[in-house]
Amino acid sequence: MIAAMWRASLVAFLLVLGGTAHAIDAQDAFDDPVLQERYENINRELRCLVCQNQTIADSNATLAQDLRREVRDMIAAGQTDAQIREFMIERYGDFVLYRPRMTAGNFLLWAAPVLLLAFGAFAVVRVVRQRSAESDIDPAGPEAGKS
Repeated sequence: MIAAMWRASLVAFLLVLGGTAHAIDAQDAFDDPVLQERYENINRELRCLVCQNQTIADSNATLAQDLRREVRDMIAAGQTDAQIREFMIERYGDFVLYRPRMTAGNFLLWAAPVLLLAFGAFAVVRVVRQRSAESDIDPAGPEAGKS
């Protein structure tokens, strides 16, 4: 009887606790749906510098809240998406972008997969040709035994 009462109390407590959701962005939405969509898109493109693997839209860190507020203020001030991104890059560096842009400084990082694939294909072709040439030698012919 007591165990059933405890279980019922626990279930009731979890239901009450589970019903309270904490919103990440407590700011009011823009009245204009276009501005709200821009705000949400930019927040999904910027990385939380504290969490590092979350966008500022997903993070509840204090810095992410500050960055969301900054983005909101800049949109309200009439700045374009490109101006907002440039401001964030100037202030925090390229790392603030969740999808970094291709620059001369990080070109090797972008090109590395293609270069490694090309090098691997070259190595495979060379090994296959070499083994093919070795198998064409007649084991009983004049070339046999020469290394």
